[in-house]
Amino acid sequence: MFPDLAALFGGGFARGPEKKRKKFIVKRDFRLNGTPNEAKQNAGAFKTSVGGQALMEGIMMRGPEKLCVAVRRPDGGIFTEVMPVPKHFWKKLPFVRGVCTFIDSLVSGYHCLMKSADISMPDAVEEETKFDRWVAEKFGQKGTDLVMAAAAVLGGMLALVLFLVLPTALVGLLAHFVPLGGWRALLEGVFKLAMLVGYMALVSKMKEIDRMFRYHGAEHKTIACYEAGKELTVENVRPCSRFHPRCGTSFLLIVILLSILVGAAIQTQNTLLRIALKLLLLPAVMGVGYEIIKLCGRYDNPLTHALSAPGLWLQRITTQEPDDGMIECAIAAVLPVLPKNRKDGEW
Repeated sequence: MFPDLAALFGGGFARGPEKKRKKFIVKRDFRLNGTPNEAKQNAGAFKTSVGGQALMEGIMMRGPEKLCVAVRRPDGGIFTEVMPVPKHFWKKLPFVRGVCTFIDSLVSGYHCLMKSADISMPDAVEEETKFDRWVAEKFGQKGTDLVMAAAAVLGGMLALVLFLVLPTALVGLLAHFVPLGGWRALLEGVFKLAMLVGYMALVSKMKEIDRMFRYHGAEHKTIACYEAGKELTVENVRPCSRFHPRCGTSFLLIVILLSILVGAAIQTQNTLLRIALKLLLLPAVMGVGYEIIKLCGRYDNPLTHALSAPGLWLQRITTQEPDDGMIECAIAAVLPVLPKNRKDGEW
């Protein structure tokens, strides 16, 4: 669920379908009917670390050891690919892991997004620029992958910075004409929230993004079904909730809200200095935001419910009700990544 930020922002910097990558190690067609359900569990709800991201006509699911991309092909079949999830030492470092996970999610999510576009739209024409050809000739596939990773990080970071910096700049411009006094930080916060909600509401009107948000809903519903200890079938997944506290949308909103508190603590009225301080504090804000998301995903109590509420509300825009075919894709994506022992994947 955390990697869905790549779909919201990184995809906007796409440079064409992804080239074939060798590290995808398992390729197969998925057929839901007649396939043993590997996710049949004993009854009993629990919290899982399994999450994912909506793609172009598909879903990526990520478990403790494996990652799976499931995409609906033009002929109606579901194409799946599985790859191992690398182990990172920083995943056990509180606050540091927030920024690292954000960057790692953007990179892997961007690659999966391009992969899904390549599978779901095989006839799409890709224009290769002179820069693309130069990178491929000089550095080969590793160079191309590096450029794509840089594009993913640039897309996500630029979007996040714009949501944090642009409101400060606009309010600073307004302050030259209207005395704002102690209302400056509050006005910056209003601008940030308005830009975030407005952006998501606007892109949700696009046909492709609307379908991606429906796949996002299928991803959440499937995780909710798995966490409820139910067998993963379309019938069981369909009535589950499409809202989940451990989501990239919720993370982004928490980061924005924390940045508003940080902005209120910054006393200087110099616009450039305010922007510089906010950028310097952004890694710390993201680190705290990630730890809040982890707490909300792990515990059920009045405090975590209150912290989760704004993000769950925003998911009314970024998740929509899926059809049964989308749910099939979500099930196809999650089955290969579930740990054999459910406790190994607990959150």
